[in-house]
Amino acid sequence: MAKQKEVVVLVGAGSIGQAIARRVGAGRHVVLGDLKKENADAAAQILEDAGFETSTLAVDISSRNSILALVEHAQSFGSVQNVINAAGVSPSQAPVEAILKVDLYGAAVLLEEFGKVIAEGGSGVVISSQSGHRLGALSEEQNTALATTPTEELLELPFLKAITDTLKAYQYSKRCNVLRVMYEATRWGKRGATVNSISPGIIITPLANHELKGPRGEGYRTMLEKAPAGRAGTPDEVGELAEFLMSKRGRFISGSDFLMDGGTTASYWYGDLQYLKKTH
Repeated sequence: MAKQKEVVVLVGAGSIGQAIARRVGAGRHVVLGDLKKENADAAAQILEDAGFETSTLAVDISSRNSILALVEHAQSFGSVQNVINAAGVSPSQAPVEAILKVDLYGAAVLLEEFGKVIAEGGSGVVISSQSGHRLGALSEEQNTALATTPTEELLELPFLKAITDTLKAYQYSKRCNVLRVMYEATRWGKRGATVNSISPGIIITPLANHELKGPRGEGYRTMLEKAPAGRAGTPDEVGELAEFLMSKRGRFISGSDFLMDGGTTASYWYGDLQYLKKTH
């Protein structure tokens, strides 16, 4: 029987997820899951070439059965120490129903199921988005519903069913991620584990580069120039924050969200980017 190891689970094998996995995966078994297995395989090859031990799986986080298969696969290698959810679809990639099913429901189910098996001393990070911070204040009832409604009932919430705009679907999904992390932190804590979310702004990835050079690129570039930081972020910067949160130094932090956008949201509400309120 193979020696059992500590396991790191990464869902969404893009640049941000890889940056985090590289920082917490040394000496552990890294499971990479992605909707497209070829993406997971490509990321695994990069990690393998750098000395990491990996395995891959096709994972559709909009499906509970797919998530349960991922849990079973991860546990076959040892105890699950870290869970990284970097999966999702954007408003320009998918219709309302798909965004809510993947970014909202799927993220909630992933937290729920891995919260049942996370090791003592373990930690999770959900990659949310600055977009959730551009949604106005919700009522206490809506916040509670997004945080605590049983996962199989989430998509039946009337205010979610009323959404017809993809950006609004994305914003509600990302707000739900943050609230769900708060709720799950109370459950993960009973197992001696922590869970937090990070809400990045524009991070340079292949997809972001494509957007910056595409039809809406000028608008994005102007937004970055007017933001306090004056630039986009990098996957490594997100990775460094995630590493801290999942390290011993971050043990007193759980149920928290970290907005990491170079001051873009501050400028959106109170600075030079207030013009975006009309469209974002």
